[in-house]
Amino acid sequence: MKYMMLMGGTMAGSKAMGIHTWPKEDLQAHIRFMIGFAKELRTNGELVAAEGLAGPEQAKLVRAGKDGTPVTDGVFPESKEFLAGFWIIDVESEKRAFELAARASAAPGPGGVPLNMAIELRQVMAGPPEEFI
Repeated sequence: MKYMMLMGGTMAGSKAMGIHTWPKEDLQAHIRFMIGFAKELRTNGELVAAEGLAGPEQAKLVRAGKDGTPVTDGVFPESKEFLAGFWIIDVESEKRAFELAARASAAPGPGGVPLNMAIELRQVMAGPPEEFI
């Protein structure tokens, strides 16, 4: 079963968390955790993909114009919520997906204290529901 684990945040939470003001060693510990977590998932054969994303100040919304050409809107630094990164995992059960999401949630913050950030977990669908085919 494939799941997407979405690590999001809010601008207020990001400022309160102060990730840009963490001591260097705490930021390095956080990054080591994320790299190690991805390596463990890859070794276990559970990682499909994982990426961190640029901040919302670089986000753009793209729509097709009347002639089909791209029309962009943004930057949106005032966004209240944003997606910080994601993992796509392929696991045996929903229970395992919950376990991995909890591990990601507990990434270390300042002083090594677990952040316990919310991780949205959504199953990746193989196709549309049968009733719509």
